[in-house]
Amino acid sequence: MTTTADIKSEYRSLPLAQLQESSTNPRRTFDQTALAELGESIRAQGVLSPLLVRPKGHSYEIVAGARRYRAAQLAGLDSVPVRIVELSDAQALETSIVENLQRRDVHPLDEATGYLSLLHLDYTVEQIAAKCGKSPAYVTARAKLADLAPAVTEAFAKDEIGVGHALLLAKLQPAQQEEALAACYQETYTNGSKPRRILLPVRHLQQWIEHNLLLELAAAPFSREDAQLVPEAGSCLECPKRTGHNTLLFAEIGANQPDSCSDPKCYASKIDAHVRQTVATQPKLVQISTAYGKPAEGSPAIPRNKYVEIRKDKPKSKNERDWPEYKTCKYTTEAIVTEGTEKGETKRVCANPECPVHHPKRQSQRNHADAAFKAEQEKRRREEAIAQAAGMRVLKAIGDAVPVRLMKRDLLFLAERLTQMLDERRMSVLIRQHGIGKPKDDTAPAKLLAAFLPKAEESKLGRILVETVILLSMHNQTDAAKILRDAARAYKVDVDAISATVKQEFAANEKAKAATIKKSAPKSQPKGAKKTAA
Repeated sequence: MTTTADIKSEYRSLPLAQLQESSTNPRRTFDQTALAELGESIRAQGVLSPLLVRPKGHSYEIVAGARRYRAAQLAGLDSVPVRIVELSDAQALETSIVENLQRRDVHPLDEATGYLSLLHLDYTVEQIAAKCGKSPAYVTARAKLADLAPAVTEAFAKDEIGVGHALLLAKLQPAQQEEALAACYQETYTNGSKPRRILLPVRHLQQWIEHNLLLELAAAPFSREDAQLVPEAGSCLECPKRTGHNTLLFAEIGANQPDSCSDPKCYASKIDAHVRQTVATQPKLVQISTAYGKPAEGSPAIPRNKYVEIRKDKPKSKNERDWPEYKTCKYTTEAIVTEGTEKGETKRVCANPECPVHHPKRQSQRNHADAAFKAEQEKRRREEAIAQAAGMRVLKAIGDAVPVRLMKRDLLFLAERLTQMLDERRMSVLIRQHGIGKPKDDTAPAKLLAAFLPKAEESKLGRILVETVILLSMHNQTDAAKILRDAARAYKVDVDAISATVKQEFAANEKAKAATIKKSAPKSQPKGAKKTAA
């Protein structure tokens, strides 16, 4: 790093014709309105602060003062006061950058160029911050604006997004920036007119990034310390894309977020490498899929409907103790998820179709007439009714927690196509959830939904999207409970509290029903009483 100390200078007035702007000036954006106002001021009062220039050939290069130079041209001046200094190219660049960055009217993109130039001159972030009177976090965030994707840079330069949006987007990888850019806007419709795009507040973008892009490292199945898992990525501990490591860059975005990875592509590559490494070292390890539908052809992964996952938590009630997922058997074994969500995680499962504990269908067929079995079935039906009622409440609570993200055009497109995949039973659930109306004999649920969706607000469409995806994911009761818990965890919904409330309501209803039956039953006739003749 060079210094500009003890530089001799000379003050004089020079013709504008002898001055030329520097090609290395970090200021690239000039507000024409403000420039015209400065020109009017200079026309009235002259140039009050001399321009800093250096000799270059037969002319002088402007080191600092390009804006005053342009305004003087607009004012029609022939000459301006200058301070002439002898500076090397490196000294001129440093002086120009620092002088410009200390001004308040510099566009953030120009700031980014300036800070980046100083970093290339071996300044540290702390030194730049001290010279420019800014904080290190401010300098780091502004310098990152130089990494904006072209589409985002264009939107920022056109004032289609604010500096707060640009600073958040700059922290992301280029592949995610354009996706997140779309989340900055919302489309509104008024009286059937063309959609109008409005810019959402910065907090919406921050929430979208935290929910959709940041990946919590505490839940990662791979070792964060292993620098050889993906050699080109190295260890997560020293990674500048980790929010907990690069605290200057992620000071705001990670404020309410646990230590997370901001590069989903790198995170996914480490999960893939972890799976390959684990399977190679433990070739007998059972491979399972948590995805819906059949695994890819030739895949060794067992589909989700062919195994039962043994839950790690303890049952919270006597009823839950009888559930298969809380029991172990002689076939219980370790498995690794190689496809679908939770990829890379290890679980305990039973995948033996003959197991009477976890696959009791054949046993139930032989005991169908048994009274004890009927009682068990009735008990199961009651539990399923409670679970379904609780599930409906949880689904509603999750829907309440869904914020507005996408534009209405996108929400409507997704909602119309996803709801078409629902069967009539699941469509009826959505119709009840949102009070759309009861299907008549000649009006199918699909028609009710099709008529309702285009008129729905963005927030309502967002809720319907999340609820539809959840309903589509539910293939059986076990799936439903797990999927609802996963969704509830994402939207911070207390499933246990809702379930407890529903159970209490069921118990109260049963008690009231029993009391009504007892009250309406005929009183028994006393012994020895004579029957009256007909």
